Amino acid sequence: MWLEILLASVLGFVIYWFVSKDKEETLPLEDGWWGPGVRPTTGEDESIRPFKVETSDEEINDLHQRIDKVRLTPPLEDSRFHYGFNSNYLKKIISYWRNEFDWRKQVEILNGYPHFKTKIEGLDIHFIHVKPPQLPSGQTPKPLLMVHGWPGSFYEFYKVIPLLTDPEKHGLSNELAFEVVCPSIPGYGFSEASSKKGFNSVATARIFYKLMLRLGFQQFYVQGGDWGALICTNMAQLVPSHVKGLHLNMAFILRNFYTLTLLLGWRFGRLFGYTKRDMELMSPLKKIFFNLVRETGYMHIQSTKPDTVGCALNDSPVGLAAYILEKFSTWTNPEFRDLEDGGLERKFSLDDLLTGTMLYWTTGTITSSQRFYKENLRLDNTHEGIKVHVPTGFAAFPCELVHVPEKWVKSKYPKLISYSYMPHGGHFAAFEEPELLAQDIRKFVGLLERQ
Repeated sequence: MWLEILLASVLGFVIYWFVSKDKEETLPLEDGWWGPGVRPTTGEDESIRPFKVETSDEEINDLHQRIDKVRLTPPLEDSRFHYGFNSNYLKKIISYWRNEFDWRKQVEILNGYPHFKTKIEGLDIHFIHVKPPQLPSGQTPKPLLMVHGWPGSFYEFYKVIPLLTDPEKHGLSNELAFEVVCPSIPGYGFSEASSKKGFNSVATARIFYKLMLRLGFQQFYVQGGDWGALICTNMAQLVPSHVKGLHLNMAFILRNFYTLTLLLGWRFGRLFGYTKRDMELMSPLKKIFFNLVRETGYMHIQSTKPDTVGCALNDSPVGLAAYILEKFSTWTNPEFRDLEDGGLERKFSLDDLLTGTMLYWTTGTITSSQRFYKENLRLDNTHEGIKVHVPTGFAAFPCELVHVPEKWVKSKYPKLISYSYMPHGGHFAAFEEPELLAQDIRKFVGLLERQ
């Protein structure tokens, strides 16, 4: 008992010393060139070009031929989703994809929002840009950059965008409306992949900052989960004067002494600032740790030798679908691994899931998207030790891979002004719970705008 008290006291002192170092640091902005070959001496074309998603009979026929030649391994009895994607349920996905899924119709849906491309640092950057259809006289929309992660895409935001750009139509107050920009991370979907090593989240943040400037926004809000959370965080570290507010539904809290308190948190939770809800979401510790180990095997592969597994996934649409859609099962709710169908259709439609998969298949970008892990999971990431001094809002969804208590978030983001325990939802917040995410974004921005 006395040993635990002593350890708690020492940890408390270390934490106090650590958090009291609130020096406002920023990341150097620098510059880069990620296109093929040597950077040209002539200036880069800064024009913004309309873009349209297209398909062809040839593309669809090739997909069908590859699906027809699929070879599946029978699952173990009663294995459900504990060994990965259950091939019995995969047969249903394959049949729907081959016989009912209408890619041409989904392309029309994708083109429902305006798409554009522009060259930045040698890469063709794709984005959608959605403006409010109408606003009350004298009101201007709030510019909002929303950034996806892996294995997601800009398409994840299609259901949350109308709630932000046209709130009155959806029963929300029109006092707060947004002009939304959703880019594709370079190497994902329609954004060109880097030709050079070293393209990480900081480089992506700088490119997206340049994109917002090119669109005429000197100050703007940013929002993200997964890699999007890190990219938006990096942007706030690079150009804090340009980021009015940062909203996250995931946080990378790595160099943080608070994580050590988990070992003592069960007896001294309140001493370390944990709420009852925090303790519920972080216990039992053994189960949380085991679940994290089960769900991060992909990360080790992609952060070491992404090109190897990429060869297989880029050649087989069924293999690609199994690899991607398995994440939409257990990252949405870890309990879904106990179900024969992985619970996929409880939260998502097959059309939505396969559209997301097609954005990787038709662009051939699964390998380049996986390289983002190798470039980011390094020991020399200076941004991990830099606090973010930009007003921050955080939405804690209960089925996120790792729960991040308010105390942890505040250690990295000292200007945290809004922290919400969401009633339900998991990793793919915008895709799964667009109404809840939109409400929390609006709450956060509303607080800032009233200050």
